[in-house]
Amino acid sequence: MYENKRLGFLFVLPFVLGVLLFKLFPFVMSFALSFTQYDLIDPPQFVGLQNYRELATDDPLFRKSLGVTLLFAVLAVPLRVGFALFIAHVLNFKLRGINFFRAAFYIPSILGGSIAVAVLWRFVFARQGLVNLVLAKFGIEPIPWLADEHYSMWTIVLLFTWQFGSAMVIFLAALQNVSISLYEAAECDGASKLQQFWKITVPLITPVIFFNVIMQMVHAFQEFNGPYMITEGGPLHSTYVLALYIYDQSFRFFNLGYGAALSWVLFALVGGLALLSFWSSKYWVFYSGEKEQKR
Repeated sequence: MYENKRLGFLFVLPFVLGVLLFKLFPFVMSFALSFTQYDLIDPPQFVGLQNYRELATDDPLFRKSLGVTLLFAVLAVPLRVGFALFIAHVLNFKLRGINFFRAAFYIPSILGGSIAVAVLWRFVFARQGLVNLVLAKFGIEPIPWLADEHYSMWTIVLLFTWQFGSAMVIFLAALQNVSISLYEAAECDGASKLQQFWKITVPLITPVIFFNVIMQMVHAFQEFNGPYMITEGGPLHSTYVLALYIYDQSFRFFNLGYGAALSWVLFALVGGLALLSFWSSKYWVFYSGEKEQKR
């Protein structure tokens, strides 16, 4: 028995070391660096709360990037979750060749976060890109997607929405666990397909909706590839998300202490929104067996 335990610890050792070295250690070090001035060359100099005071009172670019990040999350998360639920609902029907379509819709989530796809997306939305060529067929003038601050945000929002595959798979698994007898009973009572969806499907999968909202919110606040590769934060910082600002401060201007402070502000923001989401879940998330437990 003792040998089996030692063997088990040996198998999990690489994972534990990976977490300690590449997750926990950088996490703790970034918190320590957020109270310093550090440029990768000179030793870190302790400055106390100066970094946090500066970003709170004397950094308009931080406020701009924070507003852009919040706007991006507000636009992208509902679109991605809603579109994933809609496609999952369609793919839940038993049709011929449905497995092919399920795989085809999942592929963008594998490729969407890559640099190559971000570069391709930039060419698609260029002034002479595919989108404007299609619009020209309908007599619509070319739209400066990447050069106009009123349109640039939508290019990265659409890229984020296009990567809905992982959320779709989770929704599909939840939909397949809904009992068919509930729909049959609703049909006997004269309920339409839309009524069945809103009165049966949605309430039963609210835990999965809640999970996907939390996960996609975290991903949205960490979005980097799209704004960096497609718009480079422009025009006029209209797509300058907080993750891009952290990157610039840390690895472009070599102000790692300030970048670490920005990272912890982002962490606190995401954590606060997650806690708020968990608090609100008691009003709209329904778990199986909840009523029985209350009785």
